[in-house]
Amino acid sequence: MKAWVLVLVAMLFPLTITASASEPEGFEGLDRETLQQMVRHSVVKFPIEDGVTIDEAIESMQLRANLRNFQEVADLPLSEQVTAMGGEGNYMRILAFCDALIANQMVKHDIIFASFLPCRIAVVEDDDGQGWIVTTNMDMMLYATDLPEDLEVIAREVRDTIYSIVEAGRTGDF
Repeated sequence: MKAWVLVLVAMLFPLTITASASEPEGFEGLDRETLQQMVRHSVVKFPIEDGVTIDEAIESMQLRANLRNFQEVADLPLSEQVTAMGGEGNYMRILAFCDALIANQMVKHDIIFASFLPCRIAVVEDDDGQGWIVTTNMDMMLYATDLPEDLEVIAREVRDTIYSIVEAGRTGDF
């Protein structure tokens, strides 16, 4: 099985991996610790710098995305939903950005890329009040997939744009 398939399955089905006492189908020969590491390595997380509020981080990311011509296609204020449902929890919001033309090219090449769409960036607060920005480890995805040269160049540009958006949020710059 190709490495990128294992990465993709690990990213899409973490609950199956952790909830099942038996070996998940398609992971023969891989122990639970290895699978958990695969899931952990499939994301990157960055602390929001001291002095930058979560609201400032989000605004900076939205502005940077706009400057880089990446459309914000979703804004999911999950912590607000938790509160509306009577629950309690830390701040959690998912922003999604996309260039539809690039997304179309990637999915035409290989339908698995649809699972990565749109590019999601989570903004969360931990129990200590530290804000974090979490997103897909796009370097891992690029390394583990076989793309023709023209799409690899485009995919690297998408990676650079998403990481630029994350950096804007982390530092509060735009």
